[in-house]
Amino acid sequence: MRNYITHEWFTIFTIIGLFTIVVAKYLNTLRFNDFLSVIGNSKYLKIYTKDQKFIDQFDSFLFINLSLSLSIFIYFAYNTFVTPVDFELMSFLKLTFAVSTVIIIKTLLERLIGSLFEIDSLIDDYLFQKTTFKNFSGLVFFMANLFLLYTDIRMTIIIISAISIVCLINVIGFLSSFKTHQKSINPNFFYFLLYLCALEISPYILLFKVIREYNV
Repeated sequence: MRNYITHEWFTIFTIIGLFTIVVAKYLNTLRFNDFLSVIGNSKYLKIYTKDQKFIDQFDSFLFINLSLSLSIFIYFAYNTFVTPVDFELMSFLKLTFAVSTVIIIKTLLERLIGSLFEIDSLIDDYLFQKTTFKNFSGLVFFMANLFLLYTDIRMTIIIISAISIVCLINVIGFLSSFKTHQKSINPNFFYFLLYLCALEISPYILLFKVIREYNV
């Protein structure tokens, strides 16, 4: 049984997420339409990689939706598969802050590594691809949350389906990046594996530990 207060707050956060998506589309409708077809179509990446900025308004608004939608999704997933917890606004805001902070710090560290090894252009292209697929995943989480909040479909089905779709999206993104930069990766495959462990896996282990303390 869904708690009314939780439902009310999540409705507010979901509306904020929807608002950021609408603003992103308003800022650049053509880009947004290209963004929606990024899966299986390299047009978006080829066109907009060239115009990327350190702080991009379009990606920033989609990132806000990603942070909010992912946090709501994590709450439901934690309640469903780990242990039920009472909703507390401050705890949820801390969770959202942790999610967004991990993603931002991870991105900044990758940019720093790119500068240190003088491969800024390569890292910038790679990060743009990753950011694109993460923001696309944010749309999936947003849609999943609508089903979790406003339908009677079993939560386990919705959560597992959403996770499967997001994993598929990010695998496609990873393979796309790997294929694009394969010539640079092959001679340095060992360092590439170290990179995966250090910056692609460990941050999410840290985030999981934060989530485990969510009900404290």
